[in-house]
Order: sequence, then structure tokens, then C-alpha cells
Amino acid sequence: MNKFLIAVTLFITCCISTYTQAQGPLTALVKTNQGIIKLQLDPEKAPETVDNFLKYANSGFYDGTVFHRTIKDFMIQGGGFDQQLAQKPTSPPVKNESSNGLSNVRGTVAMARTSAPNSATSQFFINVVDNLYLDYQNGRSGYTVFGKVVEGMEVVDKIANTPTVRKGAFTDLPEVPIVIETVVVDQSS
Repeated sequence: MNKFLIAVTLFITCCISTYTQAQGPLTALVKTNQGIIKLQLDPEKAPETVDNFLKYANSGFYDGTVFHRTIKDFMIQGGGFDQQLAQKPTSPPVKNESSNGLSNVRGTVAMARTSAPNSATSQFFINVVDNLYLDYQNGRSGYTVFGKVVEGMEVVDKIANTPTVRKGAFTDLPEVPIVIETVVVDQSS
């Protein structure tokens, strides 16, 4: 009987703990050499995309990568290249979830991809302006929004306005590297 009560108590405790965690916002601190950007992730609307981002973040994949594409009045993109501009090996692509109702408006974070809808891996971008043409429209896959900036938009704007150069395949590369030092996930914010 005691073992049964202990098992039931543990089960209820786990359920309450999971429920409580699910209720708190899921955030990620993107610490850069220009400042900190705090993202609030949306696992309800983009579960596979958030899970994908968390796997990369929690494994340290993003540590030492750069924002390799920064375009004023558009977006900043990073998460795929190291400081020597070598592309990092990634996991298989994640399913496109752009039909989730979230829109590519200023301050949202979305997955970068090729022209193939289901090709997003590690790279993400933060919208500096409203980019509604990147949304899912009339059956055409867009770019999956999976969160938003809740603190540090001034850091995003600073990065977006940094001078850029053309270097090889990189057409909008910051003159001075914008380094993602680390990404720290916090579910208790």
C-alpha cells in the first residue's frame, strides 16, 4: 500500500511540475558581443521548430556562431556559420510550420531556409520590420515564426544597422563580426 501511495504521489508531482513548466514562458537569451537579446519562444504554435531550436541551443551549437547576414530595414540572420565563416554541420531539416498563424512582424524570430519549404535547420532570423510577404499565404509555405524578442530589440536594431561588406558568397556580412557567444534557454522566466 505504501509503495502504491508513493507511486501515485510521484506521478501527481510529475504532472503538476510538467503543467507548471508548460505554463511559464519559454525564453532564450541570445548573448552576443553587441548585447543580449531575450526571445520568448512559442512551443504551442511551432512545436517542432521550437524543439529544433532548443536542441541546437542546449547542445552549444550556436556558441561562437555569427550573424552572417544583416540587412537594415529587413532582418538579421545567424546560427549557421562560425567566426571563420565555415558552415557548421547540422541535423536533418525541420518541418515547415509557417501555417501556424504567427506573422513575420517586427521583433519576431523565424527559421531561415532555402527555397525548399522544409529545408530549415539551424539558421534563424529576427525581423527588423514587418515582412508579411514571408508569411504563409494561399497555400504557399512561408518562413516559420517561432518566437519574438521581448528584451533587447535595441541590440537587434544596432546589429541591423552595422556596416556590411561583400565577402565571397556573403553579400551582407558585418564588417566587424557579430558573434553569438552563447544561447541560454530558461523555462522559468
